[in-house]
Amino acid sequence: MTGQQIIDIITGAISVMIQISLPFLGTALVVGLIISVFQAATQINESTLSFLPKIAAIILVLTILSPWMVVKIHDYTKQLYEKIPEIGRTK
Repeated sequence: MTGQQIIDIITGAISVMIQISLPFLGTALVVGLIISVFQAATQINESTLSFLPKIAAIILVLTILSPWMVVKIHDYTKQLYEKIPEIGRTK
């Protein structure tokens, strides 16, 4: 296994991880921003108010995007398994 192959595997794993986590992070960011604007407008200073809407939004995103995420992980895993013979040949 060469150094370039290791870098390619790690780069692919990081890319898939970022692609899968971005919808969750973006949802939490948008919902948190909306709750913060609401709290500023109403002068409610409750720090725990944003947790339930964030969790509900993230569960909704998980429900909607879970098939896409499974396909993404499956495709990357399939690519890794297909590279096993190539990795074994190079020394």
